Order: sequence, then C-alpha cells, then structure tokens
Amino acid sequence: MHYPKLQNEQELQRRLAGGDTTAFDNLYNYYWESLGSFILRYVKVPELAEDLSQEVFSKIWEAREMMSQVDSFRGYLFTTARNHTLNFLNRATKINAAKGLMLQHMPKPVALPDDDLIMRDYKQWLQNILQEMTPQMRQVFQLIRQEYKTYDEVAVLLGISRNTVKKHMVGSMKIIRGRLDDELGLSLSLSLLLFITLR
Repeated sequence: MHYPKLQNEQELQRRLAGGDTTAFDNLYNYYWESLGSFILRYVKVPELAEDLSQEVFSKIWEAREMMSQVDSFRGYLFTTARNHTLNFLNRATKINAAKGLMLQHMPKPVALPDDDLIMRDYKQWLQNILQEMTPQMRQVFQLIRQEYKTYDEVAVLLGISRNTVKKHMVGSMKIIRGRLDDELGLSLSLSLLLFITLR
C-alpha cells in the first residue's frame, strides 16, 4: 500500500522539532487515517488499531526534538508504528500464552469474582481518571468510548471541529495511559485487549 508524502512535510517536520503544535496537528491529520489502516492490517481489531495509532503519535510528540535528525518523517512514522505494533503483539501473545498455561494447570474450578463487582470497580477507577480531564475532554471521551459515537458525530453534537475532537482524544488517552502504566504496568492497548478477552 502506498502512502503519499505530504507536500510541505520537511517544513512541518522542522517546525515539529521546535515544538510547534500546529505542525504536529497537520502531520497528525494527514497521516491519521493511513496509519490506522496500516496498523489494522496487523491487529485486525479497529479499536486496538486506533489506540495503537494514538500511542504512536504520542511517541512522535515525545520525541519531537529529534525530528530534525530524521531524513523522512513518513518513513520514521510508519517504522515506529510497525515496531510498536509488533512489540504489542509480542506482549499480547505472551499474555495469552500465560493465561492458557494457567488455565491448563488449574487443578479445579475456582469461584470467580462477581462480574458486577469487577465492573463497578472498573467504572469507579475510570471515573476517578475522568475527573482529571477538562470538562470538554471528558465529554468527548465519554461520547466516543462509552456511547460509541464517531468523531464526526461528536463534532456536530458539541459544535466543535473534528480536529478538536481528535486533540481531546489524544489528551484523554495520554492521561489514561499514564495511569495504567503507573498503577498496573500495562499499556493502553494491552489493557484494552485484556478487557475485551475478559468480558
């Protein structure tokens, strides 16, 4: 699959290295869809592809100062996405293998915690994190993640641009990812995979 290069990419890359958020937004908006499609070829789950894309762009922003040393932003972006996705798949495989081994050697059926209790704890944990967000960021997250609305639908509902919706989602994912890593030692994408498999 061919992903065309952005016309003023080198200039945007130079500005990104200097911390220009507008340059980052332009690169993000241009490559978001193609990057998600690229990752989806590996993981096959749209929700995971979206979260992994968010993580890749977060990596790009965190490493923005070194962008002045990168020959091709596009090449760097997709190489980072491939490596990040393969690392994720490797970790996910090990988690699934460990779960299978545990079930295989389980001597007898055990009583599982009540599903309602688990869900209540999860909702409370998430609610605590949501309180750290700005009101609009929290609203965007809830509409997309809890009410399953599209970016375009949320933009219309809140009277904001699609780009602003994306910015709020990037911000909310960064907050959640930080809490997951600090408290559980899990990446956002890995936690989503575990939540899907345990439902």
